[in-house]
Amino acid sequence: MSDKYVLDADARRALLATPGGWIACGFGSGLVPKAQGTMGSLAAILPWLLLRQLPMPVYLLVIIAGFAMGIWACNVAGRAIGVADHRSVVWDEFIGQWLALLPALLTPWWTVILGFVLFRIFDITKPWPIGWLDRRIKGGLGVMLDDVVAGLFAAIVLAFVLHFS
Repeated sequence: MSDKYVLDADARRALLATPGGWIACGFGSGLVPKAQGTMGSLAAILPWLLLRQLPMPVYLLVIIAGFAMGIWACNVAGRAIGVADHRSVVWDEFIGQWLALLPALLTPWWTVILGFVLFRIFDITKPWPIGWLDRRIKGGLGVMLDDVVAGLFAAIVLAFVLHFS
């Protein structure tokens, strides 16, 4: 039996049986036994290293497309495992992390670390309106939306740090 914290073998097989499940679990990064969100956020940095080479309009289109794809994938994953927002579903962390790293596109390496930490802080603590969105909006949109807002908050704080440093 799977719950929000434990993904049993049958649920893991059901999740990985669909392309949406693979995407939702961050291509396997969400299947670690602990700290799935942190591992998903770390895994998101690898494709970000390629994405950061794109022109800004294309980068933003990738985020928008990734968000839309994430709504679908998270819905598929939720149905497959019977838990709407299971910890193994980390595609929302990918999109949130990519948003958080917007100010780090043309800056020193340490800003990537700070952007990662800021995103994790906002994603874990869920200050208003992030927590409100997390509680009120369900399904794939709800899974994705709170992390998008956490990523935007992290990006704003990172931009302020960069501006004043």
